[in-house]
Amino acid sequence: MDLVALEEVRRLKYRYLRCVDLKLWDEFAEVFTEDAVAEYDTPVLDRTLRLEGRDAIVEYMRSNLGPDKISAHTAGCPEIDLDGDRATGVWSLDDTIILPRDRLLIRGAAYYHDVYRRDGDGWKVEKTGHTRTYEYMVSLDDAPSLKFTTSH
Repeated sequence: MDLVALEEVRRLKYRYLRCVDLKLWDEFAEVFTEDAVAEYDTPVLDRTLRLEGRDAIVEYMRSNLGPDKISAHTAGCPEIDLDGDRATGVWSLDDTIILPRDRLLIRGAAYYHDVYRRDGDGWKVEKTGHTRTYEYMVSLDDAPSLKFTTSH
């Protein structure tokens, strides 16, 4: 097994998550192939969200997880299979989204299913998406003393 490639794929996924949570949209764009596809299971929207192309993925995230929202995404337990310049990965996801203006907390877990492609610029995400195992929402008004602080 190519341990260097395996670590490069891991780092790519971690960069994807870090860039979402820190709102680093230009760097986030760099993790995708131009023709990337994303399919996110979103029970809160009552549908699977399908985004086609790097620009569509980045614009959706920029518009829906902007500076007025707090997010924390953690992925682990990767099962990565390498086949030359292609790879697949399954990752467990635990995420939290806080919407202070709407006084809403969304928590959930899912499994990502990714496809990666290596080119002259290294590994990129060709396809990503997750299937939820659960998701819940709670109004922050139900816990009036609960406060959130961030460094940004």
